[in-house]
Amino acid sequence: MTSVIDEDSLPALVARARRAALTLKAVTHRQGRARHALYVALLEDRRRSPPWGFYVGETSRDPDLRFDQHKTGYKASRHVTRFGVRLLPDVVEHLNPLRRWEAKELEAALAEAFRDAGLPWVEGGH
Repeated sequence: MTSVIDEDSLPALVARARRAALTLKAVTHRQGRARHALYVALLEDRRRSPPWGFYVGETSRDPDLRFDQHKTGYKASRHVTRFGVRLLPDVVEHLNPLRRWEAKELEAALAEAFRDAGLPWVEGGH
C-alpha cells in the first residue's frame, strides 16, 4: 500500500519552511550583544485552503513573550492575534540570537524565502 503525502499538510509545509530558512545564514549569530531573535508563528484560518500560514517577526524580547503579546493585542499583528496557533522555534533556531540590524534584514529575507518556497500564506517580514 502506497501512502500519498499531501504537500499542503502541516508537516509538509513546516518542513518546506525549515528548508527555506536554512538557506539563510547570520553573520552576527551568537556574537556579543546579539540580543534579538527571529520568530515564526504558525497561523490557521479554516476558511483558506490549505488553512496554514506563517508569520515572520523579530524581537528583542523572548519570542514566547512576544507571541503572548500578539495574542493579547499589544503591538500586535492582526494576523497573529486572530489566527496565531503557536511558535515554530525549530525553523529559525540556527539564526538566533542576532544583532538588531541583522534581525531586521533577515526578517524580510525570511518572509521572502518562504514566499519563494511556495508557502501559501506568509505575513510579517517588514
